[in-house]
Amino acid sequence: MIAILGARGLSLSWAQYLSDDPNLITATLRRTFAGNEVVFSTGGIGATPDDHTRQCAAAALGVGLHLHPEAERLITERIREMNQGVLSSDENRQRMKMGEFPMGANIIPNPYNRIPGFQLHEHYFVPGFPVMAWPMLEWVLDQYYADHFHRSPQAERALLVFHTAESSLTPLMEQVEASFPGIKVFSLPTVGITAPDGTRSRGYIELGVKGDADRVPEAFSMLRNGVVALNAPFEELTQ
Repeated sequence: MIAILGARGLSLSWAQYLSDDPNLITATLRRTFAGNEVVFSTGGIGATPDDHTRQCAAAALGVGLHLHPEAERLITERIREMNQGVLSSDENRQRMKMGEFPMGANIIPNPYNRIPGFQLHEHYFVPGFPVMAWPMLEWVLDQYYADHFHRSPQAERALLVFHTAESSLTPLMEQVEASFPGIKVFSLPTVGITAPDGTRSRGYIELGVKGDADRVPEAFSMLRNGVVALNAPFEELTQ
């Protein structure tokens, strides 16, 4: 999802993993429906006993489930396409449950097997399988949010700093952020490890800046000059 958003000049604000607990899923969706964020939900929209997302989305909004007419048509086409018996069979009636969405939902097309996802209040629910989820999420972005693409081009520059304590870099990081409002400075330490043959890799800190593409070069220059002033050994990462 980070890559899909990044290709469109967008970014991920947060991610949360939930267990197959209906109470937890319902409470989480009730909270996010009350906000104004765009939310992508993957997984749990099938028809097996551990799939609760469709039901929980309905409960969170206080609405019922119904068989969406377009979902019914698409699932019927899939059943016939796969020669999966008469539509009235118990197995196919179970398959139809995958088209039971909360009242008021719109469908999200699934180019892989036609079994759709659904959309409610800027919440987009797709299967957990990447081969389905990725193109479905791309469709959502291209269909509904194209006017948001690349509004503010973002960039990132970083270097690897060796043999230096993170605490000694903190004042520099604070100074760069204070000098360039909106630019974020990040620090990602890596601890050296000892291999089975006894050799030890070097620990380092990935130190960098990210934000508005027009401001990143100047902010990075300040960061780099600060590392030089500390006499800290470093390697600049290729852009």
